[in-house]
Amino acid sequence: MIRIILSGFIALCAMQVHAEAYHVAHQEILPGNVKWDYLAYDQGSRRLFITRGDHVDVYDTILGKVVGNIADTPGVHGVALAPELDQGYTSNGQSNTVTIFKLSSLKLLGTLPAGKKPDAIVYDRFTKRIFAANGESGSLTVIDAEKNEVIATLSIGGKLEFAVVDGKGLLYVNIEDSNSLAVVDTAKLTLLARYDLSASCIEPTGLAIDPTTERLFVGCHNQKMAAVSAKTGKILASVPIGKGCDATAYDSELHLIFSSNGEGTLTIISADTYTVIQTLVTQPTARTMALDDVDHRIYSVAAEIAEPGGARAKLKTGTFSLLKVTR
Repeated sequence: MIRIILSGFIALCAMQVHAEAYHVAHQEILPGNVKWDYLAYDQGSRRLFITRGDHVDVYDTILGKVVGNIADTPGVHGVALAPELDQGYTSNGQSNTVTIFKLSSLKLLGTLPAGKKPDAIVYDRFTKRIFAANGESGSLTVIDAEKNEVIATLSIGGKLEFAVVDGKGLLYVNIEDSNSLAVVDTAKLTLLARYDLSASCIEPTGLAIDPTTERLFVGCHNQKMAAVSAKTGKILASVPIGKGCDATAYDSELHLIFSSNGEGTLTIISADTYTVIQTLVTQPTARTMALDDVDHRIYSVAAEIAEPGGARAKLKTGTFSLLKVTR
């Protein structure tokens, strides 16, 4: 009995030490409007791509400043990066287009049509294709990233949210309004399966993947993180998270899952035990993020609330800020 109590005490102490490891190390105001959505981090250039409503800010994390921007991206939601091709892509929700730019110089290379309100966008290195998830038309716009041309539109159905690829020919995309997740063959461009997540997950938004163990981590609006088998769709665990999750990330070296929550918290979960090891206070509206999985940093953005209103709260001009979370 003493040994059991002692081992439990040691485990608790270890969890408390681990829980103190993450903190908001830096916060700074960035100029411009207070509109934003997804963030994307380019490990090669150490640059952070921050969507800002009608353009994308490019923030150099070494220099600590904005060094450029991608202009004319109306209603931009996401950024997909294809470093091997020196190209980047934005999903523009207002113009129903995808903007192509050169990753090294940020020079605009062109624009392609997408479906209605493209939201998430992802690059699949396995096929060298870009997939834009069209939130309103329930389809995936498929782009050949070598030729930069639209090659297909794949109908999925439902309100598509975030998407990830496994690097082996499969894409997974959340379907928010049916509490499900679709599986797509990125080479054959076929819908392989739909996983029903409704037993644990209502309105899936954030999505991350561990390709090694073939697990998906789904952030849900009922304040749950669902760990799901990528092979079978079986729900492996359901873990409590904060309110208003809009992004999920997975650090493969540390085996940690992150949920950024609009309430102003970052939930950090052990992927080995499916337990919450820390709930870090960030800032209200810090609902999305990007992971630097080499230096183990999280970048998020937020703004001060002028008038409460839930997801549509009025925000204070001049308060858009970048947060850096480190160990």
